[in-house]
Order: sequence, then C-alpha cells, then structure tokens
Amino acid sequence: MYNVKESDWKIFRKKIIGWQESHMKKLNEEYIELLQRDENPAKNFWDLEKRIWNDKKSVGVAIDMRRSMMFNNILSLIDEEVIQVGDLEDFSEEFQEDIKQAVKMWR
Repeated sequence: MYNVKESDWKIFRKKIIGWQESHMKKLNEEYIELLQRDENPAKNFWDLEKRIWNDKKSVGVAIDMRRSMMFNNILSLIDEEVIQVGDLEDFSEEFQEDIKQAVKMWR
C-alpha cells in the first residue's frame, strides 16, 4: 500500500471533481453521437444503455474516495485515459515519479 502525503491528498481531492466532470462531459458528447446515429432508435437506446452501464463503473465516473485508494485511483484514471501523467504536475515530485514508475510497469 502506498503512503500518501497529506499535501498530495488535498490536491487530489480538489482535482478529482474537475477530472470527473471533464470525463463525463466527454462521455455525454459520445452518448449524443450514439443516439444520433442513423440506426434503429431501439438499437441506439439499448446501445446507450449498455454503454452507460459500463461507463458508470469507471473511476472517471464513480470513485472510492479513500486516501488509501488514491494511488490506485490515479493509475486507473491514467489507464482509462481520464487524465495523463502530465496532469499531476501539482503533486509532489516523489508522487509523480512513483506514478511514472508504476505506469511503466503496468503498461
């Protein structure tokens, strides 16, 4: 388990709201495109329902806001392309380096 510094935890709590809202805005735009496809309206509806069912499991939509989960949550946000490593510039250098190392090992 990763020991998160208080300063990094405070930054995360401030940033996660914006990251999630940006991600959900992107999802909403994709949903609109899906509904506007030149397909059967029922197919569009059920495709959207399936898509939302899957998307709501994303860390970019619903997150376990425990300090002990922050490191893994950041990795998931990067993996799901909600954020990029460059979005962590306000975090401590140590945290950024640890994330970079974990991303290298994960990918």
